[in-house]
Amino acid sequence: MTEPLLFELDKKGRRGYALPKLDVPTVDPADHIPTKFLRKQLNMPSLSELETVRHFTRLSRMNHSVDVGFYPLGSCTMKYNPKVNENIARLPGFANIHPHQNANSVQGALKLLKTTEKYLAELTGMDAITLQPAAGAHGELTGLLIIKAYHNKKGNNKKKILIPDSGHGTNPASCTMVGYEVVNIKSDNRGCIDIEDLKANITQDVAGLMITNPNTLGLFDENIGELASLVHSVDGLLYYDGANFNAIMGWTRPGDMGFDVVHLNLHKTFSTPHGGGGPGSGPVGVKAHLKEFLPTPFIIEENNTYSLKNENDDTIGAVLGSLGNFSVIVKALAYMMYNGKEGLKAASAYAVLNANYMMKKLKDTYYVPYDRFCKHEFVISGKTFAKHGVKTLDIAKRLLDFGYHSPTIYFPLIVEEAMMFEPTETESKDTLDGFIDVMEKIAKEAVENSDLLKNAPVTTPVRRLDEATAARKPDINFYRKP
Repeated sequence: MTEPLLFELDKKGRRGYALPKLDVPTVDPADHIPTKFLRKQLNMPSLSELETVRHFTRLSRMNHSVDVGFYPLGSCTMKYNPKVNENIARLPGFANIHPHQNANSVQGALKLLKTTEKYLAELTGMDAITLQPAAGAHGELTGLLIIKAYHNKKGNNKKKILIPDSGHGTNPASCTMVGYEVVNIKSDNRGCIDIEDLKANITQDVAGLMITNPNTLGLFDENIGELASLVHSVDGLLYYDGANFNAIMGWTRPGDMGFDVVHLNLHKTFSTPHGGGGPGSGPVGVKAHLKEFLPTPFIIEENNTYSLKNENDDTIGAVLGSLGNFSVIVKALAYMMYNGKEGLKAASAYAVLNANYMMKKLKDTYYVPYDRFCKHEFVISGKTFAKHGVKTLDIAKRLLDFGYHSPTIYFPLIVEEAMMFEPTETESKDTLDGFIDVMEKIAKEAVENSDLLKNAPVTTPVRRLDEATAARKPDINFYRKP
């Protein structure tokens, strides 16, 4: 199960390429590039093309992915996405255009973008959408800049953003980047925002409340109407983190709950594979009173002709060098058009069904801190195994031996030894039952053979790492010197 480095496979004289005879004048790089930037020696391994391909193919088989196995990473919506949407995004008319082409030459692309805006506005209950933000956190930043622009124009001296302790970890960072002070709001015993704590923190310097609903516990806040009224009473704005939109799509809309700003993660909900560093997409929607602050350019439709408008006095300005991550948006529109209204609604329903089924099956083996109907994900705790010396980390590592990716662990922070599972709508009952059986087996091992868990995984290509040392003392040698 070990794969040598390319440098260990090196055999002098082998070649994976052949260049034709030089038919242009030879140029000395030193005549054009400063000497300090030139390599004196290039140590590269010598392999055939076939050996190189096989090496990287073997490495790829060591990776876990949704195409290989179950990936219940809570709060991340790691679901299978139809390959047909990938094929659509690769069509030459989509793949070979340039983001800065003249609008007259890309009317079809602009129509696609405008149609996506309309669909997302309908799904979220917003009045206007920008597709520019390149990811979820980028969407957060954009939304918060819009909130700040709104208050600045009104002369509001707002300094604080309220965030519940069940919020996503990127929320406080985004607020800080915009210059707001973060105020943490407690959760109540049902996993919702504590109304009394919120009331105690509602002051005239509150710019807004930033929440995920359902939250990172997988729970829908039952008091959302009252929350909105409290925030709006001081001219604050309500921000919807749409990372968990997969739970409510087609059933309810942030705009109908009282939210003023929303961002979505197309790479979680709308058919772009999530993970691997991107590309992502984090469109932002706003109600009508915030439309003037959206990033430019706007896509304007007149007589079935599409153009770009750059002039707007109150805009926060462009947040990306293009109109968005186009291929991701193409896949999102294909997903929405293929599923239609009822299909999108069914996707959310099955996501919620799968999560509640799994939680119900595991509640007798693991501790459930909020034992109530959940949405698309749920949180359990491994704290009951502490007396056997077993931690949540050990359970997560042991799952790898059975071919499953671990869930999100130690988040949200308000649950001791937390494990957050999101089974998504694309997983079958057979898959869920197999995973539940393994979780129950691991629970039994925790009691009867705790040393096995403490040393897990034991069958993977790479065994348990000293993660703290790896982070603090990384080995930056890219290859082993001869």
